[in-house]
Amino acid sequence: MGPLVIIPTYQEAENIDDVLGRVRECLPDARVLVVDDGSPDGTADLAEAAGERLGQIDVLRRSAKSGLGPSYRAGFAWGLERDHTVLIEMDADLSHDPEVLPALVAAVTEGGADLAIGSRYIAGGAVPGWPTHRRLLSQWGNRYVGFMLHMPVRDATAGFRAYRSAIIEKIGMEQVRADGYGFQIEMAYEVNKAGGTIQEIPIVFRDRVRGVSKMHPNIVSEALWLVTRWGVRDRVRRIRRLR
Repeated sequence: MGPLVIIPTYQEAENIDDVLGRVRECLPDARVLVVDDGSPDGTADLAEAAGERLGQIDVLRRSAKSGLGPSYRAGFAWGLERDHTVLIEMDADLSHDPEVLPALVAAVTEGGADLAIGSRYIAGGAVPGWPTHRRLLSQWGNRYVGFMLHMPVRDATAGFRAYRSAIIEKIGMEQVRADGYGFQIEMAYEVNKAGGTIQEIPIVFRDRVRGVSKMHPNIVSEALWLVTRWGVRDRVRRIRRLR
């Protein structure tokens, strides 16, 4: 099976039809899986209607909102069971431009990457409209991640990415327990520890125009705490091995 685009949703009725149409247009050979966390606004119903009209769209309905990590874990399991070769993450709010999808897939299928990340912080990447303090906070947060985890990734918190399914199977999703930003960081961290190749592709990230952001400050705090804990743990382990 070819690529699977996994789109977690909660209350995305205003965006779902648009994003699904654009994904099918930009990556016609891919299948799309909408993982909906019980949206009360009918997001799942709209996704199913789009599937009937456009084809190759499935909806995985979950009973309640449980966060980004559990949604992606469910989506990865669904894709692996059906032998999809590339598993793609993207948001439903059109912050991630579907036109970048072919480049992410090509980085895995042709470029040898185990993980291709749509990066805001390499040459060609941008976050138009962000105030300076927000951009610097995000950039320095990612630099902290790289320093603590010895990981050569400029945008470890990015949520627009493609994985080779083999690397997901190698690291084992039972190893990955974080949520939100922490989930994205932990996934890249586990790929790096497993010896996987990570490639970053520049993207222009734009804030959503319709709907309400689901990001909460607690998710950022959780991610920073987890990165600190993992970094300290790894340093202690290295010191013990040297003794």
